[in-house]
Amino acid sequence: MRTIDLAYVGRGLHEELVAYIADQEDFYAEEGVHVALRDGVAWDEERLRKGATIGLGRALLSRLTSGIPWVALSVNTHRPLFWFLARPGLTSLADLAGRRLAVHAPHTAPGCFARIVLRQAGLDPDRDVDCVVRHPGDYGMDLRQLRDGTIDAAYVGSTLAPEAIAAEYGWHVLAWVGDHFRIPTVGVAVDPTHVDPDDPAVQAVVRAHRRALRVIHDDPDTAIGHLRTFLGRHTLDEARAHYKTFIAPYFTTDGQADLAAGAAAITAVATELGVPETIAAAEFYRTTAN
Repeated sequence: MRTIDLAYVGRGLHEELVAYIADQEDFYAEEGVHVALRDGVAWDEERLRKGATIGLGRALLSRLTSGIPWVALSVNTHRPLFWFLARPGLTSLADLAGRRLAVHAPHTAPGCFARIVLRQAGLDPDRDVDCVVRHPGDYGMDLRQLRDGTIDAAYVGSTLAPEAIAAEYGWHVLAWVGDHFRIPTVGVAVDPTHVDPDDPAVQAVVRAHRRALRVIHDDPDTAIGHLRTFLGRHTLDEARAHYKTFIAPYFTTDGQADLAAGAAAITAVATELGVPETIAAAEFYRTTAN
């Protein structure tokens, strides 16, 4: 059986759900590949590029800034699963002016996405918002700091269901990034310098992930059962609502990237990073049409 390392570079449903389903449903084994799922959150790019990665956003940033020739072979969603969660009294992104926001670092993919959305709302993240950069984990510390008033808002990912958290504490979800910024994100990417995109092990992973995407759409009960593994603090009804609102409508059915969305996203990311737009969408996102 062929083997490959597959690294996730963030935690939560956004990064892990599709690979988790493929593993738990034995799709990898059925496709003839042994996949070692690796925690690459703290890995540098040189280590990450030796295998396959789930993090397409990080891969795009490193291709634009460092020239690493990542190629994305499969895409899970075009709607990043990150939210702006705020204490009472704040009801829109504009209300973040002058407030303390816990957020990912600007050079990370989630942090870059956050800054793009803040600018769309008319806010300069370096001048108008007091951005408290923190290393993301399960966002438990963010919830504690929101409760005690240390911060006014937090940019959180998919280790929790933000709408359920907001209802529990009387807080507000100011925005879902997926409503404001589209980018083909999370899936399977490799650096051809080290891993051939057409290697049978890589293609087996792509096929397994496409089967997992079909489970999300065709077998909601199974998908929600797997989703609950990541949402341990939430009830079945809360997990089901999260699935119906953010997962089922927006995860792809076939792993294909929308190249128009990809092109617009590359322009936005390059502009935010202040680097040249050196690649076209069709160079980075491989589809059956290119």
